[in-house]
Amino acid sequence: MLPRSRTLPPRLTNILIDQASNKRHYLQVDIEPTKVHRETKAINSAESYSKCFDDDGRVKRTGTFWTATSHIITAVIGSGVLSLAWAIAQLGWIVGPAVMVLFALVIHLASNLLSQCYRSGDSVTGTRNYTYMNAVKSTLGGKKVTICGLIQYLNLAGTAIGYTIAASVSMMAIKRSNCFHKSGGKDPCHMSATGYMIAFGVIEVILSQIPDLDQVWWLSIVAAIMSFTYSAVGLALGIVQVAENGKFKGSLTGISIGTVTQSGTVTSTQKLWRSMQALGAIAFAYNFSMILIEIQDTIRSPPAEHKTMKKATSLSIATTTVFYILCGCMGYAAFGDLAPGNLLTGFGFYNPYWLLDIANLAIVVHLVGAYQVYCQPLFAFVEKWTAHKWSKSEFITEEYEIPLPFRGVYQINFFRLFWRTAFVVTVTLIAMLLPFFNDVVGILGALGFWPLTVYFPVAMYMKQKKIVRWTSRWVGLQILSLACLLVSVAAAIGSVAGVILDTKAYKPFKTTY
Repeated sequence: MLPRSRTLPPRLTNILIDQASNKRHYLQVDIEPTKVHRETKAINSAESYSKCFDDDGRVKRTGTFWTATSHIITAVIGSGVLSLAWAIAQLGWIVGPAVMVLFALVIHLASNLLSQCYRSGDSVTGTRNYTYMNAVKSTLGGKKVTICGLIQYLNLAGTAIGYTIAASVSMMAIKRSNCFHKSGGKDPCHMSATGYMIAFGVIEVILSQIPDLDQVWWLSIVAAIMSFTYSAVGLALGIVQVAENGKFKGSLTGISIGTVTQSGTVTSTQKLWRSMQALGAIAFAYNFSMILIEIQDTIRSPPAEHKTMKKATSLSIATTTVFYILCGCMGYAAFGDLAPGNLLTGFGFYNPYWLLDIANLAIVVHLVGAYQVYCQPLFAFVEKWTAHKWSKSEFITEEYEIPLPFRGVYQINFFRLFWRTAFVVTVTLIAMLLPFFNDVVGILGALGFWPLTVYFPVAMYMKQKKIVRWTSRWVGLQILSLACLLVSVAAAIGSVAGVILDTKAYKPFKTTY
């Protein structure tokens, strides 16, 4: 048996942690957060801080404006950027860019509202909400907590599935681009995605043993750099292709009825479904609200967390919107109605093949980090819940020490090892069963956009600020919520229709590209 760690406090506690200690269990949960808050002073009082602990008795948070920005950019500029040229191709030159700007404005507004719900009551001195569900529970309560948790964690798991598919496609694209180069484009270079999904899953099994989100800041920074890398490559290749064509392709209304694509001739019905699906793809590209509170919980204070988060979201969303419009528009300008569903792997581009390899490698590295940013909140929720439910189980609650050469001691928890491994394996298997990149992206965007990005932030903000019914602010927020609900429903319908069409010629575990 591995030696048990004797340096860590109990996993469950309802008292303040001894400030003489400099460690705590990563699964520790606070049974009475309000009591802890009453025993501490206001956040803006310098004396309420110790060298090691914040005002809630937890180990001092170390996140900054830049780490929060990197987390957000890692979450936002993901595989969704690769489908934007296809999305604009469905909507056209007028509606496409306009929808992207509108989504950016809505996400920015909703993110600012949600960031003020990190603390209940007062946004500076109120009780902290460590997760999105905690914020909903403390503000709205009732069945809405269960509904929120179900949607949030299903969306997080779904995003992991989408990232597994996208990473495997990019890994295959590296091999296919070299195959195309050697054959001069004569060999179709078909190959199976299964082995690449398994390889990606193995990497995530290892990285998933990192205990919590606060410890993957370095991975987020690397992933953010990679996201800018492949976005810049896609943009550059689009500009080169437009220059080579000598004109901007595309039309004001998007893909024309009768256009022959890889999935067949576009009918008027398919035009409608594809336009709806494009809304879901754009929504997915901006989707990060479901982990906003978890990111905010890594930020140190003072200044107040919501102020730092507001600056981080403003910079992140502005930066990503510029990239999105440039990448999406240049991809559409380069290929018009035939813009591929994945700009760098649909082989709208063939050369220079080495640059495509760099871009797709950057995508894989980015998705490795983004997978963790999205899954760590889900891991933490399950582990804290089980630790509270079975607090006397050593399998669930105890840490054991493994000496590592030149690296000190690694703390291993057997439940964490088992549960996280099982999760990654399950996600990988589902990705093998549903390898439809654009359809999965559209469904995920539709599922998470209205409830998590708009409805709950608006509802919590109105209740916290005690906004009176039928005032101009109340009416405006309700109209915004209703409009976004209609967009989510339309995107869901279009994406489900896309899945139904794709499954007609599909065999499980035998999908090739």
